[in-house]
Amino acid sequence: MTLLYTDEKFLLHETGEHPECSARLEHIHRMLDQSGLKNQTKQTDVVRANDEDLLRVHPQAHLNSIQKLADNGGGRIDSDTVVSADSADVAWLAAGSTVDAVKRVLENEDRQALCLVRPPGHHAVPDRAMGFCLLSNIAIAARTALQRHKLDRVLVVDWDVHHGNGTQDVFYEDEQVSFFSAHRYPFYPGTGRKSETGRGAGLGTTVNLPLEFGVSRKDYLTAFENALTAAADRCKPDLVLISAGFDAHAEDPIGSLGLQTDDFAELTKLVGQVAATHCEGRLISLLEGGYNVERLADCVQIHLETLLSLDASPLTPSP
Repeated sequence: MTLLYTDEKFLLHETGEHPECSARLEHIHRMLDQSGLKNQTKQTDVVRANDEDLLRVHPQAHLNSIQKLADNGGGRIDSDTVVSADSADVAWLAAGSTVDAVKRVLENEDRQALCLVRPPGHHAVPDRAMGFCLLSNIAIAARTALQRHKLDRVLVVDWDVHHGNGTQDVFYEDEQVSFFSAHRYPFYPGTGRKSETGRGAGLGTTVNLPLEFGVSRKDYLTAFENALTAAADRCKPDLVLISAGFDAHAEDPIGSLGLQTDDFAELTKLVGQVAATHCEGRLISLLEGGYNVERLADCVQIHLETLLSLDASPLTPSP
């Protein structure tokens, strides 16, 4: 069954008129109730991360700086990144829920999890919050899988319209994590060139698929499938993680690569096929971007519907 992590507590990260606002999850929660999808999942309590989890990626000084700013009532880290009085608690819950998802997917019979959490994480680098992100949720999850659960290899797939610079930064020299990103380029945050492929022991484990604004939906999906299949065959992951941003949708006010809602079903299927081929369908998806709140809810709905269909289908045997 597909595990679902989400909670009203994630609305307490207050950002005012900022695009990464609580209305994003409010619309998603309403969709989950009205569609009946929530009842088709195994709803799971959100869990606060402990320091051991967070220190796998972030130094103590970074954690202290977020906590201190929140304790002082909040403020801006930079022009894009906001902290409110409850933001540290909420960010710790977001990271902890992804850690718990890793534990349950690897140790129990549940093959999949969807973490509808905020704030997002893929721009946060180890020692700095940026781009709406405070903690690198997906990097914390990957490191937990490797260090606590002793996996050999993890594949991170990022289809947010913005390059996941934080995730890339964490694993750029790591031979155990393959980072695959399909994103608009040139665009914020300015990283994600095809030539960025890793360094040292991690050379070749970073795979960037930069796509120019105006790319056709067909060309996007074809390029995504070909590049992802090659990256997964090289990595042979024991677990697949998705940075599921939905701001490549044509109606997103910040990003947009011209995708339509149905395209996210196809992306989900492609990643699900990789998980079925290499790691018995073990797949965890984490919410990242998506700022048209109506389209975001639509995209999360079709993403979850597709995850549920994958979970119900027989696994494709690994070659």
